Amino acid sequence: MEKFLHVLEISSLSVLDLHTNNLRGEIPRDMFEKLTKLRSLHLSNNHLGGPLLSFLHSCQSLEVLDVGNNKINDSFPRWLEDLAMLRVLVLKSNRFHGFIRPPKVEHPFQKLQIMDLSNNEFNGLLPTKHFESFTSMMDEHSIRNLTYIGDHNYYQDSIILVVKGNKLVLEKVISIFVAIDFSRNNFEGEIPGSIGELKSLKGLNFSRNKLQGSISVELIKLSNLEWLDLSSNGLVGVIPTKMAVLTQLSNLNLSHNKLVGEIPRGNQFDTFNKDSYSGNLELCGPPVSKSCTSGETQPDDDCNDPLL
Repeated sequence: MEKFLHVLEISSLSVLDLHTNNLRGEIPRDMFEKLTKLRSLHLSNNHLGGPLLSFLHSCQSLEVLDVGNNKINDSFPRWLEDLAMLRVLVLKSNRFHGFIRPPKVEHPFQKLQIMDLSNNEFNGLLPTKHFESFTSMMDEHSIRNLTYIGDHNYYQDSIILVVKGNKLVLEKVISIFVAIDFSRNNFEGEIPGSIGELKSLKGLNFSRNKLQGSISVELIKLSNLEWLDLSSNGLVGVIPTKMAVLTQLSNLNLSHNKLVGEIPRGNQFDTFNKDSYSGNLELCGPPVSKSCTSGETQPDDDCNDPLL
């Protein structure tokens, strides 16, 4: 890799795409310290190891960073919080580990639209303080701007995300696409209510962790959400009936938790099959086979509304 970079006029590079090669060893520090104009870096699907050291800190124009599917062994790189222009961050399928500590800067990742940390070894609580700084994900009107990230005549960014259980190749990373994938880690604790403020989210995947507590009713604020996967955790309690207001939701997976009570009905919830709820033995009502008794049915939310 280092020999390849020596032949480049690296000081003027804005895009470097070396994904799906046979690159090995650590990412060379001295080369990347000179890439001050780099906007997009794709190193996914290689055999790169070692830590993701802060030599990329000099790339202050970086918008897209994809190092997925390598062998990088590191804690969460906190220096990434200083990259004010970062819009796509993909660290999936590496050996990242440990807690994600509270941010060291006041407002990290304000422009972030895609964050994929899936299939690593992160643990501890979900990074609530970071979610509270995802300003770009909070503006539900921003998804109407059909522009592309890194729109140049000579190159279009592309990444691969798992969407609704299938790999989706985004040939152009459009700004309308907003997603968080923290699946296949060891996160624990509750899902923070602050997730409900990320109103431009199209996809949210927290599956295959060790999350506990109930499903926050704050999720009903995610009016643009198209897929939600909270499967294979330790979530308890009922499914909030008001989640039926999520009329854009086309894929739901709440399977293999400890949820109880009646499954909500109406709108998109009438389209989900029993696979969305499998492994929750105390759920009742269509589409699962268990019928609800009078004690298991949920009261109408409006009956408990103090304004009525």
